[in-house]
Amino acid sequence: MSWNYSTIRAELRNGVLWATIDNPPINLIDERFVADLIALLDDTDADGNARVVVFRSADPDFFIPHVDIERIAEYTAMAATSGGPDDISLGALYRRLSEARPVTIAVLEGRARGAGAEFLYACDMRFASLERAVIGQPEVGLGTFPGAGAVQQLVRLAGRGQAMQVILGSEDLDAREAERIGVVNKALPEEELISYVERLAGRVAGFPEAAVRLAKRRINAAGLPAKEDVQVDAGFFQILARDASSTARMGALMQRGMQERSRTELEFGAAVGEL
Repeated sequence: MSWNYSTIRAELRNGVLWATIDNPPINLIDERFVADLIALLDDTDADGNARVVVFRSADPDFFIPHVDIERIAEYTAMAATSGGPDDISLGALYRRLSEARPVTIAVLEGRARGAGAEFLYACDMRFASLERAVIGQPEVGLGTFPGAGAVQQLVRLAGRGQAMQVILGSEDLDAREAERIGVVNKALPEEELISYVERLAGRVAGFPEAAVRLAKRRINAAGLPAKEDVQVDAGFFQILARDASSTARMGALMQRGMQERSRTELEFGAAVGEL
């Protein structure tokens, strides 16, 4: 397997595929990234040598900040090529990520908001840098709706009350708070983060595959939301993303540097609160 993608740099070492997201300028979700994620999932389904996938970012500031709001139709159409006739959303693709054959681990060393944060929740485990990790669900503050799994996943990870605060408050969480409410498995100092994940990933990759896959399958059966709920949420996002109030708020943020390496993107929770 070559593991060649345009927006993801991948290297297989001792059963662990290190997948580094590299989609300049700031790792927005667009159709190129979605196509590469589908290809990576296809490849790991076909190649049993990748027992664990670890997702990182090549950008020190951003893991995945959110979707490219100017490419919604394009990335949605690409996501629809991944599954069956009902799997026509980014949330459905993330469901496939949760059910992927390998164990998936996300290493958060920058900002993950909106569908970027929902990518994290879809992974099997999440580990965050105490110094640099930021998680946020700003959709409600923008007049839209988190349509790629945040509602379903946050209720299960953090509980109803915390899900209400994260989603309705539209504020950023640092790594310590994300760990406290259960959104990440562990927050670690930067100098310890990669060695910790490397040890855990290598340990899991070395265990008997049948046992690992069965355990993952049964944990998913107990903990993942129903596919129908994911589809409903995706539909709400599509409706509200076209609403005049949300397009006006996103337009105002675009004028302030949204989708660029700017103060607006670096401090998005604060910027949404200033609208």
